[in-house]
Amino acid sequence: MKELILGGARSGKSLLAEKRAAESGRHVIYLATAEARDGEMSRRITHHRERRPPEWSCVEETLHLAAKLHELAAPDVCILVDCLTLWLSNLLFAGRAAAQAEAGEAIDCPFFQEETGTLIDLIPQLPGQIILVSNEVGWGIVPMHPVSRLFADEQGRLNQRVAAACDRVTLVAAGLPLQLK
Repeated sequence: MKELILGGARSGKSLLAEKRAAESGRHVIYLATAEARDGEMSRRITHHRERRPPEWSCVEETLHLAAKLHELAAPDVCILVDCLTLWLSNLLFAGRAAAQAEAGEAIDCPFFQEETGTLIDLIPQLPGQIILVSNEVGWGIVPMHPVSRLFADEQGRLNQRVAAACDRVTLVAAGLPLQLK
């Protein structure tokens, strides 16, 4: 089973993903994409760590998500990826995409396209259970800053592509899950 769990900030999407992983009956690997670049993010990471069961493995991968999933996936494993939103942000800033958007240039970032394309192609082929968490960021106003607009556009595109590759898609709002697919 491949599942995408979407929601806004503090919607309960990570809690639902953790519940589904715990109920999977498989060994759980929490695949974290965040980087602790400041104190606030460090506190968020600590909060997530503290609420996970101690028997879960935790692996960090900020850029090469598809390669790490390919390495870790197995029939008896449930991998919870939290989250695609931070991974996308990491990709945009690791390559030239963010700088190109800032400069008003057309986006030409092969690294970004390769990493996202590889993930989409890989998802249906992975053994075991895969739960991917992502933010739904497209319900607000169009951002004023070019990098923010690029991010919102690419997040929407990524969510659509991942949703198409998954067996189940769940939207979470106010802690309540709504199965979309």
